[in-house]
Amino acid sequence: MTNMNQSVRSSQGNSDISNGGKFSHGDENIMQILRTKWWKYLLLGLADVEANYAVVKAYQYTTLTSIQLLDCFILPVLLILSRVFLKTRYRIVHYVAVCVCLAGVGAMVGADIVAGRDQGSSSNILLGDGLVIISATLYAVSNLCQEYIVKNKSRLEFLGMVGLFGTLISGIQLGILEHTDVANIQWTWQIALLLCGFAICMFTLYSCMPVVINMTSATAVNLSLLTADLFSLFCGLFLFQYIFSGLYVVSLVVIMVGFIMFNAVPTPNQAPEAVTEEGGHDNEVENQVEGENVSSGKSIPAENEHGFVLSSVKM
Repeated sequence: MTNMNQSVRSSQGNSDISNGGKFSHGDENIMQILRTKWWKYLLLGLADVEANYAVVKAYQYTTLTSIQLLDCFILPVLLILSRVFLKTRYRIVHYVAVCVCLAGVGAMVGADIVAGRDQGSSSNILLGDGLVIISATLYAVSNLCQEYIVKNKSRLEFLGMVGLFGTLISGIQLGILEHTDVANIQWTWQIALLLCGFAICMFTLYSCMPVVINMTSATAVNLSLLTADLFSLFCGLFLFQYIFSGLYVVSLVVIMVGFIMFNAVPTPNQAPEAVTEEGGHDNEVENQVEGENVSSGKSIPAENEHGFVLSSVKM
């Protein structure tokens, strides 16, 4: 009995040691992920890169007002995708909360028009608006996949794989489509500083977003991101002397009310697998169950190295 318990502890210890090279408890290492899931993360990285590229490109063709309004298209797409693929059961209050947030966005756009901030180009509004809708749809797909991965796999796996394939895709796309524009940049320390600041902000956003999605949901995160335009506007009041309007404050309050309404009521979905704080599978729970079986004297099926049951060992 003592030798058998020591063997169980020893096998558990060896399992813990072998997990050292993995993303998190219970997950595959990076080479296994690349061999088995590379095409999935390639598609996910492509969706994320093109979502960013499309919305930035849209500023060349349409107005700021159109972008702010059409960018909200991500919310209904996320609601539908979450309901279909993640089996999230939304309640009436959640749909009402989304409508309240969209009303806040409407107030923000109205304030921009009143203040004369309908900036941007209007050279090809149809193309620009189409790019925004494509961007919102791709963002919804990317965020949905991100929610599934961080809640069922690991956020380290998500960040590592999307960072890897996203860098490759964006680098290739930059060399093909933007090499002339990059060569014509008149570099100054101000431009370099602005680009570094932008890179730091995006790095922080992508690092923190999986944590928040793991705690809430992709839909809740995108509702909170509706306030991003307002905070940039408040900064513009001091940096660029934007004209202030009371509708901006009303818009912020309305969006926050909708956000609180959405998160006040939980959105149950299918029972998830046991996960750790890092978002990976929880082997400790499995070990505790195995330990309870050992201490209680229950029969545990013995397996060989190929996973076939050989016999039941009585403790």
